[in-house]
Amino acid sequence: MGDGTIGAGEPSSKACIGDVLRNLKNAKRYAFDIGSSIVKIAYCSSVPSHTASTDPDKKLNDVEESFRLHFIELHISRFQECLQYIREECSLIGTDSIACTGSNIDAYQPRICDLLSLKCVKLNEMECLAKGNNFLLRNVLDESFIYDHKSEACNYVFQTIDPSTVFPYLIVNVSTGVSIYKVESDDVFERIGGSSIGGGTFHGLGNLMANCSDFDKLMSMAESGDHRNVDVLVSDLQGAMLESLCLSNDLIAGSFGKCEDTTKRGKADLIRSLLLMISNSIGQISVLYAQKINAKSIFFGGYFVRNHAISMRTISYAVNYWSQGKMSARFLRHEGYTAAIGAFIKQNENVAAAALNPSAMDKCHELSWKEHYAGCSALGRFVPTAPLSSTFEVGRLEMECCNMKLQTFPLLTSYEEYIPDTVNLNDDVDARDYWISCMEKSVQKTLTKAVESDKQSPDAELRANLFKDRYLSHLKIIKEKSFAYGCCNVRNLLDLREQILNEQLFDDAFLCQKQIENELAVRELPNVLRIIDAIDNVRDRQIAVCKGILAGNVFDWGAKEAVKMMESSGGLSFSSALELIPERPWLVDELDDWLKSVSAKHYRCAAIFVDNSGGDVLLGVIPFARELLKMGTKVIIVCNWSPALNDVTYNELVALMPEICAGDPILAEAVKQEQLEIEHSGQGSPCLDLRRVNSKLCEKIKHEGVDLVVIEGMGRALHTNYYAEFECDSLKVAVIKTKWLADRLGGAVFSTIFKFQQGSLRL
Repeated sequence: MGDGTIGAGEPSSKACIGDVLRNLKNAKRYAFDIGSSIVKIAYCSSVPSHTASTDPDKKLNDVEESFRLHFIELHISRFQECLQYIREECSLIGTDSIACTGSNIDAYQPRICDLLSLKCVKLNEMECLAKGNNFLLRNVLDESFIYDHKSEACNYVFQTIDPSTVFPYLIVNVSTGVSIYKVESDDVFERIGGSSIGGGTFHGLGNLMANCSDFDKLMSMAESGDHRNVDVLVSDLQGAMLESLCLSNDLIAGSFGKCEDTTKRGKADLIRSLLLMISNSIGQISVLYAQKINAKSIFFGGYFVRNHAISMRTISYAVNYWSQGKMSARFLRHEGYTAAIGAFIKQNENVAAAALNPSAMDKCHELSWKEHYAGCSALGRFVPTAPLSSTFEVGRLEMECCNMKLQTFPLLTSYEEYIPDTVNLNDDVDARDYWISCMEKSVQKTLTKAVESDKQSPDAELRANLFKDRYLSHLKIIKEKSFAYGCCNVRNLLDLREQILNEQLFDDAFLCQKQIENELAVRELPNVLRIIDAIDNVRDRQIAVCKGILAGNVFDWGAKEAVKMMESSGGLSFSSALELIPERPWLVDELDDWLKSVSAKHYRCAAIFVDNSGGDVLLGVIPFARELLKMGTKVIIVCNWSPALNDVTYNELVALMPEICAGDPILAEAVKQEQLEIEHSGQGSPCLDLRRVNSKLCEKIKHEGVDLVVIEGMGRALHTNYYAEFECDSLKVAVIKTKWLADRLGGAVFSTIFKFQQGSLRL
């Protein structure tokens, strides 16, 4: 599972291949992208997903299956070994063909057919590139980036592309030459132009100039060279006409224009000039084609760009210059895998077409997917830092199926302007250091809870320690390269932790803790409701449930200060949590605005995104929702779909509802009349990313005419979505339970956020 290099001479070669080709025994549908020196292998596999249980009669956890896509990049000298391993270890029953694309198909087709006894189906590389590009843009939110060489913190600026508005766009593939493709959809694309001046030109002329045939060394020389010793700049020229054009002094007026003077130039200077000449040419023709077809974006790829920051920098400058600042060069983190991804998707379509039966097509790739950070190698997370060698060094990208369609939350004012994360840890070094340290310190607590959740299993402790080692290893990677997983933020650090727990078959590390707290809170709920109902004044009652939802949010196993209190000898009661809520005014205090709005308006339907199990959802959110129900507002409580920390899940809250309703006729009647419903977001995170929400929830939001969104908890309302703007009214409530964050915001531990915003549209 490591990222290291394993040589061919080592005795564990077969085991090594098995480590590379993970879950191969459960694989189906293969595709290959075969280049001159690199090959990519794509396949889909089913992986076990254990459902934790506290039932003492169950010796093992229930096992379910989920799908995973694997994309493996390796040196072509190891391809035959991998083919032999596939033949020996994988059942190919029901498969009669394999999809292949790339420039080197013909050389390997006989070998593939012979070793695997399958028909090799050649696919158009352009079609594969387009389909792969679209798949990545739809499913990996931090896939697209622009390169900003002026940034001191991070040169990679990640920008989520709205899949619904991305078309038409250009793919500019810079390899030996340049090919430019217009992409209008998954199925509509064409090559609209290109140039013979590309990577081959740089490699060939660079060899002549520097007597160096190594492409990567030539790029390194370009990094250190100074083109001003070779090129004629505007500042080197004079004349009234130049002054009237208002050209920048550092603009290149003539490439290689100073070559007659051999005393001032070195080989590196020549190579830098060559790179700039080629990049400027590529940038110019790309912008011209983009303007011609009204393209919204230009994505650059190919070996000239991939892995070379200097190429990204020079092409980015050229696109910005020739478009007069109206366009940016865009790049993809996993651009090297696009053809393999597209070939896999096309193979799936071909199987259905050959059977003359659309239902024969495996629909899994049409569902939503997410990047499986825990299964990606160093060369699979981002553009690699070195070319693959002939040893068993691999790039590995894995994608995990969400088992549903996810889409943008329909009440956001703007997809383009919505950034879920409050702090970008790529840019904020102090914040990044704090949060990584925080995650490192919390690992032991998570390990303990994981073992408790699976105490019937004899190897639980072993797996928990593997989780600890792997998570700390990934955190070390992020310390060194914050952009390894795209945009570094609190959300991704937490999601990475959950993925590695799941990888070690801990699907719900806090299961036992949640059950204990839910049982206590359900018993206490009737008493909390009686206290609230005893308040006659409507305004005072509203204030009480608002304080209650804040007090409930104190019960958070993801916050150090709250954990201290919950683990103390006396524990933490709901009444004690209420006493922790400070006197007004709060740190962010828009309670009066909320009270005015809720008394003046009749909200049709409220969607409440909830946080933790136990006292949070049952003693904080439920009474708050009940007051809305009494005012005639329908309420949809939105939970996580899968577990994360002690956050409540959809299945857990649904299971609790009969007991909740048994103790309160108002809630029972609301459930019976479908005025109170439980839904899920499609997510399994302590945070909330509204770019990818359960599509069925989105349909319900629109159908019910939701005109109030409530987001509760630090992860969902503070670490994410604090600046989110909605078309309808919104309420964001949280209690700050970490001293570092409280200090940053100018408050204290247990300071309160109560943020109310009126919607941008009148609904």
